[in-house]
Amino acid sequence: MKKNRFLITLFALMLLVLSACGNSDTKDTAAKEKKPAPKPAPTELILATTTSTQDSGLLDVLVPMFEKENNVKVKTIAVGTGQALEMGTRGEADVLLVHAPAAEKAVVDAGDAINYKRVMYNDFILVGPKDNPAGVSGNDIKAAFKTLADTKSTFVSRGDDSGTHKKELGIWTADNIQPAGDWYVSTGQGMGQTLQVAAEKKGYVLTDRATWLAQEKNLDTLKIVVEGGNDLMNIYHVMQVNPEKHDKINSKDAEKFVNFMVDSKTQDVIENFGKKEYGQSLFFKYTE
Repeated sequence: MKKNRFLITLFALMLLVLSACGNSDTKDTAAKEKKPAPKPAPTELILATTTSTQDSGLLDVLVPMFEKENNVKVKTIAVGTGQALEMGTRGEADVLLVHAPAAEKAVVDAGDAINYKRVMYNDFILVGPKDNPAGVSGNDIKAAFKTLADTKSTFVSRGDDSGTHKKELGIWTADNIQPAGDWYVSTGQGMGQTLQVAAEKKGYVLTDRATWLAQEKNLDTLKIVVEGGNDLMNIYHVMQVNPEKHDKINSKDAEKFVNFMVDSKTQDVIENFGKKEYGQSLFFKYTE
């Protein structure tokens, strides 16, 4: 009798051990089969911006930061500010980074852009041949333009409705001058290419300081001749294209990009960009 009880107890213990092993194997198998959820594919954001943010190299730093933080692939289209704003009004871009405040305000007032934020600034400068045949200098840009027109000195214009081109036209208008003739060359191209043309023709050209500093090493026939005037400040803004007027806009990521640009961490990156390589900031933080 005792022997039978012993065998029954032993058999029960074996069943318990086998059951425990079976549960453990099941758990191990489940753990092995459980894989981390795949990372979702990045969404796409179209950024229309002025050429100076690209030619200076600033976007090469900021865009990868934004893409990594937000799992977004940014498609950058660098054109003149006028073209970038037109893309916004046609709903062909999600977010705009530009530098022509009067033209920008018209787009915002028309309801084509929202979430309009000031981001940064630098300044415009007049660059000319190293021998400076027109003899312009100082910080009076209107006086310099008048001298260039009077002496018919070669002037190279972007001619592309960019923020820099709009600024240039505003100076001519303030001088009551309509530039025309062989001395006035229009490239219809971005800032970097226009500086190259000015270097080849040994002409004068209005440029933003950031692009000048980034390109200066390749422009050995040119130098800064006029700078520092109070009317030469160059302010950049960012804004979302209004999804209520354009139904294909990626408004979610556009809002993230606006917030990213005015974030204090990004602002510090903007302020420090170029200091090590050029000895000075190419842009200065300037949020509201």
